[in-house]
Amino acid sequence: MRPGLVLLVLAVLLVASATAGLAIGSVRVPPGQVWGIVTHAWGVEWTEPGWSRARETIVLDVRAPRVLLGAVTGAGLAVVGTALQALLRNPLAEPYLLGVSSGASLGAVSVIVFGVSVFGPVSLPAAAFTGAMGALLVVYATARAGGRITSARLVLAGVAVAAVLTAVLDLLLLSTDRGNEARAVLAWTLGGLGGVGWDALWLPGLGLAVGIGVLLAQARNLNLLLAGEEAATTLGLDVARFRARLFVLVSLVTGILVAAAGPIGFVGLMMPHIVRLFVGSDHRRVLPTAALGGAVFLTWADIGARVVAAPREIPVGVLTALCGGPFFLWLMRRDARRGAEGGPA
Repeated sequence: MRPGLVLLVLAVLLVASATAGLAIGSVRVPPGQVWGIVTHAWGVEWTEPGWSRARETIVLDVRAPRVLLGAVTGAGLAVVGTALQALLRNPLAEPYLLGVSSGASLGAVSVIVFGVSVFGPVSLPAAAFTGAMGALLVVYATARAGGRITSARLVLAGVAVAAVLTAVLDLLLLSTDRGNEARAVLAWTLGGLGGVGWDALWLPGLGLAVGIGVLLAQARNLNLLLAGEEAATTLGLDVARFRARLFVLVSLVTGILVAAAGPIGFVGLMMPHIVRLFVGSDHRRVLPTAALGGAVFLTWADIGARVVAAPREIPVGVLTALCGGPFFLWLMRRDARRGAEGGPA
């Protein structure tokens, strides 16, 4: 299938998905009214306003920020996952591989357990981002040896730091004696898009824009890595420096997204593999396609989180895990079969 056609189809799907996200919920709003409310807010009057003020508030102030955050988070995680799979040359790499998620979770949990509110309503995302960056610094300091950072040391350091931070997080949970705090912690660590306001969207949006822009500019170098480190070095790429810079970039973007929506798993693992089936492995095509695919996927996952157990809402990370877990197992079996077929008879 032509990459341009794939992008067009995904763009149309994203618009349809966003419309569904604004329309579906405990209060159903017809799609025509959704677009009437949205265009009315933009100052475009193409239909006579026939909706109540309550419906307008639901669409614009409750659901619209949530849908946009879901699209931004899904796109960002998919793009970061694409970059990490190229940087590490590992098809199982995903955005939380370097311990950033564990650091963010520990920061958020500390705010919930200790009731810290220094920065008011942004205390939790601020603590989550601080924890993510703290974990990143520890991972890099641990992995650095002889002035260089190898992929193997970086992954091992990320796994070790994540294990330590997870143990500290579990200790905090065990030490709290209030059940409501434990439930709040569990809900956050499973990821969710509820309760977000317009003022919380600018930073994830900026992180996504910068991440996609830089990665697209470096798409050629990412393609070089697909041929192997030696080939990339022969073609003039300083692999160590290039990896170090992009590792910092993708970790920053991941920290911003986790701080805004919590650790939502498997999006960054699945989307790169799915879109490569349609557009190939050229990162100039994979990156924008993965961004649109991730946005569509997480928008529908959030819709499912709202309606599957209505009137209760389940964390969106539960649904992404239910989709991603089987996909992960299939991916492992596929790679094992390829390895067996490519090995000696």
